[in-house]
This record gives sequence, C-alpha cells and structure tokens, in this order.
Amino acid sequence: MLTVGDIFPEYKLTAVVSADPKDAFKDVTQDSFKGKWKIYMWWPKDFTFVCPTEIVGYDKLNKQFADRDAVLLGLSTDSEYVHLAWRTHHADMNKISMPMLSDIKRELATATGILHKDAGVALRATFIVDPENVIRHVQVNDLSVGRSPEEALRILDALQSDELCPCNWHKGEPTIQVG
Repeated sequence: MLTVGDIFPEYKLTAVVSADPKDAFKDVTQDSFKGKWKIYMWWPKDFTFVCPTEIVGYDKLNKQFADRDAVLLGLSTDSEYVHLAWRTHHADMNKISMPMLSDIKRELATATGILHKDAGVALRATFIVDPENVIRHVQVNDLSVGRSPEEALRILDALQSDELCPCNWHKGEPTIQVG
C-alpha cells in the first residue's frame, strides 16, 4: 500500500459531477486540480449502508475543505452509471457536490494498494495529497467501519500549518515550539 511520502499515482477516471444525466460525466486526472490539496475518499460499493453516511458527512464539510484550498474526491470501483443512479435515486446522495470517480477497472485501487484481497472492492481509505501530488496522510478502515470527516479536516489543518501539532490539536490552538 502506498504511504506518506509516496507520489499519488497518475490516473484518468470518469467522474459523476451532477445528478443531471445531460452534464453528469467529466474526465478527471491527477492534474485536474493543480495547486490544490486533494482528499481522496474511497468507499467499497454504492447502494450500501455505511458508505452514504461517510459521503454525506464529507460533503457537508466540502466548503470548509475548499476554504483550505482542498478538493474532495470520492471514489469506488463501481461504474459512473452506478454512481449516477445512486445520486439520482438516493435522497441524500442527490444533494452532494463532490465528484464521484469511477475506478471500474480497479487500476487506481490496485496502484494505491487498497483493493480488498477477498472482496475485490476498495477498502475505506482516505489519502490526503498535497499540491505536488505527495501523499501526506493515509487512513484505511475495515469495510464495516466509517470514518470521521472532521478528523480528516483536522489533519489537513495540521499538515497545512507546517508546525508540530500535538494530539487532538485544532486550527487556532498553540502548536509545539521547540527550543
């Protein structure tokens, strides 16, 4: 599995960017958001139970991520058509604004090392990637355990501070000063 300090792999995937089939699809690459921090948030499958709680939770913080010059990108190994159907037919999913990328060939999930060995789907993985495409944070959960979007935002704040940040540090609090 890729880890902190590794370069996030190159990719070209189709994203669902709206619930309207006329303009729902857009190609996205690792260079689509130059100069931005990227939060890659993987989930195992569309039309499941834990996944929408995470996606909606992250999307509720989308403006706060954007205020930090970061873009949220959701991914699974489902097709763009499944993503669109989910966004169209799920009451909470049709309101989200984050792009939902399709890794149907499992190439990016394999390249990052987060493809579940038995289930063949992506693990619940989060990669925080800096503007130079360097991975700065990785979190991987079991298929049954959801993540905390607030913790991802807190970690992004700490990474962007370029300071030594103690346990449970939040933006605006003192950092550790050495010497």
